[in-house]
Amino acid sequence: MKILAAAFAYNEEEKIRRALARHPPQRNYDLLVMDDGSTDGSLSNLPFDNVIILRNATNQGIGAAMKRVFEFALERNYDILVIQAGNDKDDPTEIPRLLEPILAGEADFVQGSRFLAGGGYGNTPAYRVVATRYVHPLLFSLSVGKRVTETTNGFRAFRTAILRDPRINWRQAWLDKYELEPYLLYQTIKLGYRHREVPVTKIYPPATQGYTKMRPIVGWWSILRPIILLGLRLKE
Repeated sequence: MKILAAAFAYNEEEKIRRALARHPPQRNYDLLVMDDGSTDGSLSNLPFDNVIILRNATNQGIGAAMKRVFEFALERNYDILVIQAGNDKDDPTEIPRLLEPILAGEADFVQGSRFLAGGGYGNTPAYRVVATRYVHPLLFSLSVGKRVTETTNGFRAFRTAILRDPRINWRQAWLDKYELEPYLLYQTIKLGYRHREVPVTKIYPPATQGYTKMRPIVGWWSILRPIILLGLRLKE
């Protein structure tokens, strides 16, 4: 199967270079970096071979950046898309864990979970542990009617056929920020696609290097909106 792994970066400085360097030189997937309007020069003259680079002229938001990668993957007939953070929180050597259930024909969407046995997390602020391990998964699980342990981790893989399903309207303008990731997971489960979780690790970089671009309140509202709006059938 034709596989694309995409990392997303916006002014990640050396973190994106470290993230790319952790990919094995021999791999069964193409590697892409989506630069969402970086101004720090971190993606200039990358010392890596065979890395595809897409760029937005200005910062448009993670959802908008993902939409561009989705279109790229569909246009070039990739069968599977892997998503990872560009700030070196995810371990690319764990990508085979995400791919295995799909390649074995057992899953359509595989979510990486740091909270499953065999997974792990580190250097994570306590309030984020509470929010990502308990609050958001609980609300999400109640809404979709299935117990899930991880809902905010962007490290995941899925069949691109999901993106061709007209019932999953991922091109909507309200999904340009953090809404798109929980929206896609929500719709995948509710529409009956085969969803699996596998253990992964997620280690945050030191706070001095900036571990997230998400702003308090505004960012968390963005990832809660899909649960509320879809659950109340105010959006599709």
